Amino acid sequence: MSQQPPLPVRDGVNATRLTVPDSGWDTILDYVLHRWGHVDPVGIVKRFRTGEVRAADGTTVTEHTPLSAHDFVWYYRSVPQEAPIPFPITVLHQDEHLLVADKPHFLPTTPGGRFVQESALVRLRNQLGLDHLVPMHRLDRATAGVVMFSTNPDTRGAYQVLFERRQIWKVYEAVSALPDGGAASRFPLTYRNRMDKVKGVLTARTLDYGPRESGRCLGQATRPGRKTNRPTVGANAQTRIELIEAGVSAGTWAGAGVAHLRLHPRTGRTHQLRVHLAALGLGILNDPFYPVLLDAAPDDYDRPLQLLAQTIGFTDPLTGVPRQFSSQLALSERPGPGA
Repeated sequence: MSQQPPLPVRDGVNATRLTVPDSGWDTILDYVLHRWGHVDPVGIVKRFRTGEVRAADGTTVTEHTPLSAHDFVWYYRSVPQEAPIPFPITVLHQDEHLLVADKPHFLPTTPGGRFVQESALVRLRNQLGLDHLVPMHRLDRATAGVVMFSTNPDTRGAYQVLFERRQIWKVYEAVSALPDGGAASRFPLTYRNRMDKVKGVLTARTLDYGPRESGRCLGQATRPGRKTNRPTVGANAQTRIELIEAGVSAGTWAGAGVAHLRLHPRTGRTHQLRVHLAALGLGILNDPFYPVLLDAAPDDYDRPLQLLAQTIGFTDPLTGVPRQFSSQLALSERPGPGA
């Protein structure tokens, strides 16, 4: 059973829970500075001194509270200097249960790292006064498009089940470099592999599996009420890829051959679409991770990743009515007229 935080939502941001180890430091403050002091040491100390760090029972945690006093603490994350992302987030739909938004490139879905106020969730909470707003799924910061949020805690579970049982369908669009002589005629095709993503490692890994498991994709929805602890074998990531148009880019890659693609992911592994297209020799334009991990660099707002979550659809669990929401955004590197 989840525990309610002892601190309310503030400025659109939930209090963060931090697990405290039982040894290694004298005070809880010492440990927090060890974990996050590289981000905002002055701000961390200030929060302890002003009573903004609490234990589960609401007890104030001070700068002198011993490490062993509490198993975990709650506090507000903040970033001392947070540069604004210069793109708006658009609400496509809002009702008593759901909110659907069009997230721009470069804006993270939820707070993390150097982005707190500059996240889709916090922006929408502050703009609309919806402290209970919670994302039902996430898009990478680099990916633009449709994101669905719950506005009602009482009905949130009904929509979460759709994601758990893979009863949500999604369509993405991408613009990829088309190598000289690239065979656009090979589409449509289905690509599957086995992959995982290790926390703290920027890129996903592709894993080998035996010939007997070749072609098997066991990432299927579990039957209602049925659970299994059996490990999956074979492929766990699958995408159907269709060609919309091949031609010459009309954007900053003007003159380069590109393929405008429609992607139907059957599974939802981290970076799945980026990995699958790179494996086919069709790396998405402006992707700093695949096929080659580039050195970290400041965001180039003129060169967003050419990946868009275009459509999301499902049968509403409350009404039984099919629903579909589509992005109003478009990828800037699509083939131009006459290309």
